[in-house]
Amino acid sequence: MLKFDYIAAPDLLAGRVVLVSGASDGIGKAVAVAAAGVGATTVLLGRTVRKLEQVYDDITAAGGDAAIYPLDMLGAAADDYDNLSATLETEFGALHGLVNNAGLLGNLSPVEHYDLEIWAKVMQVNVTATFLLTRACLPLMKQSGGASIIFTSSGVGRRGRAYWGAYAVSKFATEGMMQVVADETAQSASVRANCINPGAVRTHMRAAAYPAENPDTLLRPDEVTPPYLYLLGADSADINGQSMDAQ
Repeated sequence: MLKFDYIAAPDLLAGRVVLVSGASDGIGKAVAVAAAGVGATTVLLGRTVRKLEQVYDDITAAGGDAAIYPLDMLGAAADDYDNLSATLETEFGALHGLVNNAGLLGNLSPVEHYDLEIWAKVMQVNVTATFLLTRACLPLMKQSGGASIIFTSSGVGRRGRAYWGAYAVSKFATEGMMQVVADETAQSASVRANCINPGAVRTHMRAAAYPAENPDTLLRPDEVTPPYLYLLGADSADINGQSMDAQ
């Protein structure tokens, strides 16, 4: 496995505000820490306050700047996302980056046996909640200028595989959502949107999908953060509507 070859400048995101969903663990946590490490004020969005507080402590202990915004994307309504955007505008006055990372795996089973309740939960978090968060943040991002939206995709969101059910379908929807947003903002320099497929990474979700896999053969979450930093910063200002691999 090869890592994405990009080294971020120490001040790449200085003066910029970046919101990361699913920031309490795994790739979301790693991206939040990495963004703060190159100057961003990182807003940590997630449902488990205790975990968010640990990420916050890690960032501030390293001299970074962060804020916590607890939100359960499984149960949150449209108004909750509008309130989030309003809070960001009041507290920070801008939003320059949105990393849509939160997601549910669901279960791996044939379509004919797929549980309806699990299907609904996966689609709610991975598609509907991501749409609501993006929709709510877009006006603030447009007025902030030079903003970047990153959707976290998957290899099974480009080519479906047996038994991946709702997760694969949701990631196809993620790719489509990114393309729609990117096309809508293509004539403006204010916002751009892209996808990243992290690949095989040492996370709890990966372990649930591949319980027999040796985690030592996988990259750590912090090793796949370079493409996220690249797309969040000015070095990728001309990149819009693309789906790239982290490894």
